Amino acid sequence: MPAHAVEIRGLRKAYRDVVAVNDLELTVHAGECFGLLGPNGAGKTTTIEICEGLTQPDQGDVRILGERWGGRRTNPGLRRRLGISLQETQFPDKLTVGETLQLFRSFYPRPQPLEEILKAVELGEKRRGRVGQLSGGQKQRLALACALVADPELFFLDEPTTGLDPQSRRQIWDLIEGVKQAGRTVVITTHYMDEAQRLCDRVAIVDHGKVIGLGTPRELINSLGAQHVIEFRVGAATELSDADLLALDGARTVRRRDGAYLLESAHAHRTVPALLGFLSARELALEELGTHSATLEDVFVHLTGRMLRDA
Repeated sequence: MPAHAVEIRGLRKAYRDVVAVNDLELTVHAGECFGLLGPNGAGKTTTIEICEGLTQPDQGDVRILGERWGGRRTNPGLRRRLGISLQETQFPDKLTVGETLQLFRSFYPRPQPLEEILKAVELGEKRRGRVGQLSGGQKQRLALACALVADPELFFLDEPTTGLDPQSRRQIWDLIEGVKQAGRTVVITTHYMDEAQRLCDRVAIVDHGKVIGLGTPRELINSLGAQHVIEFRVGAATELSDADLLALDGARTVRRRDGAYLLESAHAHRTVPALLGFLSARELALEELGTHSATLEDVFVHLTGRMLRDA
């Protein structure tokens, strides 16, 4: 495998007047789990589909495992080296899990043994169960099993846990971590920050088709210059000035969300007492107060001024 599993230079794709990907630049190293983060409509799925050879770009250079796509019906050797799980995969409801996997195994000259695949996705007990009777989480694991069939070098997973319950999400996480430990490269799109922080070695934050942040989760969080976020709420008729809040000990930035104030702080143990003293001196009632460690969500809000899930 080349040093770079994915290389993207100057990628652009538009649908009539809507620019989905706008001069995108990305490199994914071999053997890493790389996350594409962003809200719906940010260009994540379009980028993935171009990398998978499913969509043709308007311009730009894309190399996958050192090769360029030549068209939908070309590069059969490259296609066998990829594992793909789309946002939503439709399987025939009447087929069993085992029959579905046998169908996908027939597409490859040297597929993985059926029993190994079933064990990897923990669907052995459902081997004779019909696809139409599976839960949402089980269907997602079946989709990942189909991506595993050829023992590929590079996996593209497009929002693999969207809509799943917490237990099913963690089962998918365990499966992806197993793929990582096997030395495979994984490219995953998601808008769940906890998912990205747990799974990804590096992430790119994408908005309006452009990369606006790139690095390890810790590097991006450290770039805020703040380790904690203090969220508080005072009376509805009270308006606090940004200048007063930024004057508090340790405060770095301030923003508002749904009537609450969010202070990014380098030293919460100093900022919280300063905040309480500030409010007490002005006889302002504190309605809510909470703190959390800075996350990738905070990085996104800092870069774009909006929440990750905002359309």
